[in-house]
Amino acid sequence: MQGNPYLSIIIPAHNEERRLPKAIAALFEFLTQQSYSSEVILVENGSHDRTLELAQALAKQHAGLIVLHEDQPGKGLAVRKGMLVAKGAYRFMCDVDFSMPVSEINRFLPPLLEEVDIAIASREAKGAQRFHEPPFRHLIGRVFNLMIRTLALPGYDDTQCGFKCFTAQAAELLFPRQTIQGWTFDVEILFLARKLGLRVIEIPIPWYYNPESKVHVLRDSIQMGLDLLRIRWQAWRGFYR
Repeated sequence: MQGNPYLSIIIPAHNEERRLPKAIAALFEFLTQQSYSSEVILVENGSHDRTLELAQALAKQHAGLIVLHEDQPGKGLAVRKGMLVAKGAYRFMCDVDFSMPVSEINRFLPPLLEEVDIAIASREAKGAQRFHEPPFRHLIGRVFNLMIRTLALPGYDDTQCGFKCFTAQAAELLFPRQTIQGWTFDVEILFLARKLGLRVIEIPIPWYYNPESKVHVLRDSIQMGLDLLRIRWQAWRGFYR
């Protein structure tokens, strides 16, 4: 590939041997139909299955697939590594399960979206649709969103959907400052973005619930709550200035 790609897609992968082949196949089928250049950076970290081995085999089939490895788990750690290795003018993070159809990716890019530093997928913004989600899981998500809006990010309908697009400039400004390595990293990133005056927009999407979600409701909710308090503490101490 000559020059830097237009779009980098960053995929964190932890114990994803079952879902990975289908996800990569669908993604590259989509990318081969686009006029812009692209790269896919898959960051495997802390897996106990064959995710890394499988990803390396897939990289031999797809020239645009770059596979990275981290010993420690943590979605935030994996995304940070991928964002800082990426070369694209736009850097799009997404989950392996593709609960948002890959066909939605172009809605986060010019010419469909202009003059925005960060575009985040939203399951709650006006026009969004949610499919097959159990009411209890939806309720837990809204409770956590209330915590986020109260402690860190007032005004956002949905910060935790796993699909977000950054300009290269925004990614290189924000991710070196990231301190949280787990699920709540994107709250910290958006908190930083607001502090720095970056332009953020929520994009309503169709979203399909996947029962194989990696989120453990009780354990991860407790950790996310602690992370929110950490963000507030660090902000109070002037860490994010």
